[in-house]
Amino acid sequence: MSAIAAQEPRLNDEITVRECRLIDFEGNQMGVFSTAQAKRIAEEAGYDLVEIAPNATPPVCRIMDYGKFKYDQAIKAKQARKNQSKIEIKEMKFRPKIDVGDYTTKKKHVLRFLEAGNKVKITIMFRGREMAHPDQGLSILERLADDLKDVAVIENAPKMEGRNMHMLIAPLPAAAKKKKDSKKDEGKDQQDA
Repeated sequence: MSAIAAQEPRLNDEITVRECRLIDFEGNQMGVFSTAQAKRIAEEAGYDLVEIAPNATPPVCRIMDYGKFKYDQAIKAKQARKNQSKIEIKEMKFRPKIDVGDYTTKKKHVLRFLEAGNKVKITIMFRGREMAHPDQGLSILERLADDLKDVAVIENAPKMEGRNMHMLIAPLPAAAKKKKDSKKDEGKDQQDA
């Protein structure tokens, strides 16, 4: 028996307990019945008898259309997977002697990544004699963190690794929530149209 099959509820003739608490199609409790009698009631109604709480005493069985139930469960699972947010880590590379215009452009890109809900790894690449002045790279990272303090938080502080200095920044939870809300609003607008 596979793991998936073990998770599925037993139905109709697979239910082996002597008696069960029965819930009708509308969700009302009908009381405790023998399993044979509960199966007969479900058959007369044209539905399946499904064991929904096997560990209860007595086990709880419900009269339902099992095919429709499985279909609805699949739709809910698909929707949950769709709504899961996948956080990506984007990377933006800087040089220690970056010009003001280049800095501004790269800062705009970082801001766009953060607004999209992604984390951003900022890398300062050192070459040759620039390695003697890591403080220049650190000042760029500090300046960027200061410029973005209202939309981002530093997740990993600046750290030197080989010829590169790295810092990881993440969007503030409020900014990420705002992004989700705007996506929901877009979905509503499309449904209304």
